[in-house]
Amino acid sequence: MQAASFIRLFSLAAIWGASFLFMRIAVGSLGPAALMTGRVLLAALFLGGMGWFLKKHQLDLKNNWKHFFILGFFNSALPFLLFAYAAQTLTASVLSILNATAPIWGALIGIVVFRQALTLPIVTGLVLGISGVAILVGFDPVVLEPGALVAVLCAAGAAFCYGIATHYTRLAKTVAPYTNAHGSMWTSALMLAPVILLFPIQADLSLNVAAAVLALGIVCTGVAYLLYFRLVQDEGATPALTVTFLIPVFGVFWGHVFLNEALGWHTVIGVAVVITGTSLVTGFKPSALFKVKA
Repeated sequence: MQAASFIRLFSLAAIWGASFLFMRIAVGSLGPAALMTGRVLLAALFLGGMGWFLKKHQLDLKNNWKHFFILGFFNSALPFLLFAYAAQTLTASVLSILNATAPIWGALIGIVVFRQALTLPIVTGLVLGISGVAILVGFDPVVLEPGALVAVLCAAGAAFCYGIATHYTRLAKTVAPYTNAHGSMWTSALMLAPVILLFPIQADLSLNVAAAVLALGIVCTGVAYLLYFRLVQDEGATPALTVTFLIPVFGVFWGHVFLNEALGWHTVIGVAVVITGTSLVTGFKPSALFKVKA
């Protein structure tokens, strides 16, 4: 991995890890639907502007609109909404760790739906992943709060959606990654906007909340996609898996530093077990991360 890619990798993990922090800051005022509608709309506008600047603004809606709606639903609209709903109860640390189970869900879908091979490392990884979540949830005081179980199921469901989106993207028509991101943000905004009626805005827009929404839409979604696509272009698919492992590390760190979230033994062990399980499921070897080229 090139040194520049290594920096992009950690920057991307830090940005996506911070997304759960910003959700926690803003969801209490805006509600999950308005918050996520703002996120995807800002991302769509940002990616549209960058697409015009980079001359990558051709969406070909006539042929791709159905694809954008399916991808937008499973990769953005539904998981974003579920995570935002869960953020009303769960800590940023818990959310980021549950997010890291996405490859595990993807593996389960591959085994059950597509009859993919069930190997010993995959089985071990699945068991470890489930065990890590159980350690995290079972020993975290937040699960005693009202609605915590529903919130955990919502966050796990969001990660499950990412697993579905991974398989759909693999089997769907070939569309440029940047076009996928740009088009799916617009369709996500169209799908999320009506849901605001079910989750009305609860308070006036403060400066902190506005900053959190801007950070979610422009930085955690728009800028993050640009970093991600550059990583894939320069290094291939492996960095995407590595980012998944690093996100909970930053999610726990940001939550502890800025929201004073408790950092208990169960959080550290839960992170380690989930990351180990995900590594086994995906076949990622940590040694590959440190092969840095100038």
